[in-house]
Amino acid sequence: MPDVYSQITAADPAVVAVLVNAMEVRAADPRLKAIRRDFISKVDFPEKARVLEVGCGSGPVCRELARWPKVGEVVGIDPSPIFLAKARELGSAIPNLRFVEGDARDLPLEDHSFDVVVFHTCLTHVPGPEKALAEALRVLRPGGLLAVFDGDYATATVATGDHDPLQDCVEAAVAALVHDRWLTRRLPLLAASEGFVVESFESYGYAQTSDADYMLTLVDRGADILAGQKRFDTVLADGLKQAARRRVEAGAFFGFIAFAGLIARKPA
Repeated sequence: MPDVYSQITAADPAVVAVLVNAMEVRAADPRLKAIRRDFISKVDFPEKARVLEVGCGSGPVCRELARWPKVGEVVGIDPSPIFLAKARELGSAIPNLRFVEGDARDLPLEDHSFDVVVFHTCLTHVPGPEKALAEALRVLRPGGLLAVFDGDYATATVATGDHDPLQDCVEAAVAALVHDRWLTRRLPLLAASEGFVVESFESYGYAQTSDADYMLTLVDRGADILAGQKRFDTVLADGLKQAARRRVEAGAFFGFIAFAGLIARKPA
């Protein structure tokens, strides 16, 4: 099944609404928020930095960046008008934030016009990520910074033993939501191949147990996908969703994804 994000402009509005909710849930998760802030704190923003976030979705990271020290202006870009409508609604009170419709591989923006370009959980959804990185290089000023934070989705798991049926749900969700689950492992080489000088590459472990809202969205999405593919019926799909929640209530749930953050610089 193709990554729904890679074909987001053709996605059913009901599906997009589910994705918006998942984005906002994930962004609000305390552990992911702490990881994100740790990563962003490593970006050396110049004074009054002009920042672009590519693949901004409903805009939670843009909203955070717009309030970050030294940041002067943030532009969020996404191909989905539905995502952007929600982003504009949620960010309407932030004066130094605006949104533009466009594709990561063909940015409708001027050369050398940004100090920092951010891809936050975006690049794994882009077919042809090298084109997106080439565009980032183009719109960055000489000496500007690239900041990429993404999931190593091949590590995504909720399994607590062999042949765990909940893991089938996560595998189905990842297959539907991620274009290239292995991309993060090639990211330093890919960035260097496009002309960036890699300055750092760090990993972050993300686990959920008693408070598992985000990982439960993956279980739910995967169960619905498998039912839609007629792998099993909706009764079993609902049963798997409830089984995941019973694990949470019993203190037996475990969910994990590894993330990685890369910071690279455009040569001066």
